[in-house]
Amino acid sequence: MRLSEHRYRTISSLEGPLLFVREVFAARIGEVIRIVAPDGRELAGEVLRIEGETVLVEVYGETRGLDAESTSVIFTDALRSAPLSSELLGRTFNGSFRPIDGAPMFVPEKRSPIGGCPINPSARARPQEFIETGFSVIDGLNTLVKGQKLPVFSCAGLPSKELVAGILRNARTVSASGSGHPLLPGAEAAFVVVFCAVGVTFQEYHFYMKVLEEIRTGFVAFVNMADDPVMERLLAPRFGLTAAEFLAFGCGMDVLVVMTDMTNYCDALREISTAREELPGRRGYPGYMYSDLASLYERAGRIRGMKGSVTLLPVVTMPEDDITHPIPDLTGYITEGQLVMSRELHQMNIFPPVDVLPSLSRLMQKGIGEGRTRRDHREISNSLYRLYAKGRDLRKIEAIVGRDGMTKGDVLMLDFADAFEREFVNQGTRGRTIDETLDLGAAVLKRFQSGKA
Repeated sequence: MRLSEHRYRTISSLEGPLLFVREVFAARIGEVIRIVAPDGRELAGEVLRIEGETVLVEVYGETRGLDAESTSVIFTDALRSAPLSSELLGRTFNGSFRPIDGAPMFVPEKRSPIGGCPINPSARARPQEFIETGFSVIDGLNTLVKGQKLPVFSCAGLPSKELVAGILRNARTVSASGSGHPLLPGAEAAFVVVFCAVGVTFQEYHFYMKVLEEIRTGFVAFVNMADDPVMERLLAPRFGLTAAEFLAFGCGMDVLVVMTDMTNYCDALREISTAREELPGRRGYPGYMYSDLASLYERAGRIRGMKGSVTLLPVVTMPEDDITHPIPDLTGYITEGQLVMSRELHQMNIFPPVDVLPSLSRLMQKGIGEGRTRRDHREISNSLYRLYAKGRDLRKIEAIVGRDGMTKGDVLMLDFADAFEREFVNQGTRGRTIDETLDLGAAVLKRFQSGKA
């Protein structure tokens, strides 16, 4: 036992995964705890709450077999940190950073606190480099840019995991896309994916692991299963972001962090808040959920004068398809846009079913144009959006008066909206380069603007 550790056998009560330890003279919120069971097995834990000399501890793992008399609680006087090394690449860990891929744990080069270090706003570099995802509706109309945080708002039953799988397979920087566009200065960094799965089922786990084996870039995966300790749902994204920061700013790589599903994360946050007996906020979620989510999302970005970047793509399943629910609502305040999946498009067998009109990439204009994508990118995207919005609006009139009661020009806009969804948005699982996307958009525009639909 290290000198900084303190051992107690003063457990007053056990309630599920929670231990109440009395007569503790020194403890810190978030302190790493070791629990030694009567049979000798050791569990990990964390300090959740301190009230005088009584400390509430959350146990990671099964508490069956623990008792109040023989169980020892060891306070380590240390906060949770992540072991980091370039040997992270190609590895899969659980939500507590333990290997689950059958390979031994690597020897860390350094350890960093999982809370990370906030990027000084004055040191942030402007996101302005294009990331190709392979999906026309994203690359052409809601472009993802290095250092951006762009969430996917999905609904129950929609193919969000298939969308994520396509992004994992096809995502790359301009330098790796083969499109022939010149590189920006300092854009030659390697491209890596950090995948964080939160509260996934066994079926989803195998689906994502199969996808990661197929991708052409390096990856690191942190997986929290649905039957794992609820506290690990809060740890997995933080371990993932700490690894991403190391690879980006320590190794000079461009890192895309994909988190799914943040609804499970927020539900775990609510469960822990209830265990702490905190006053609930909207729909039972804690009042500090906004700042908690911001502590994750704001770790994405670029730093002036340094190679590497962290780009964040969180997936949020909107409860009851409600975009005003606290989880997507707060996420939208923090992030720089959103990709909204549509149940109506999914029922029309369109994949990916991303609804263009409520979707938005606030940093798109910084990452497109000559030298990044193509000179005509902005003109094509603006024209597609304008005509599609007009066609969608005319569908309401069509439902009332029918096509026979509409002008020839209005009927042409209705046909454009149908063709846009069927040809441009709908592409199946095959990825498109940015040149293919823009060529297709220009062809659809030319066909309808010339009146030869």
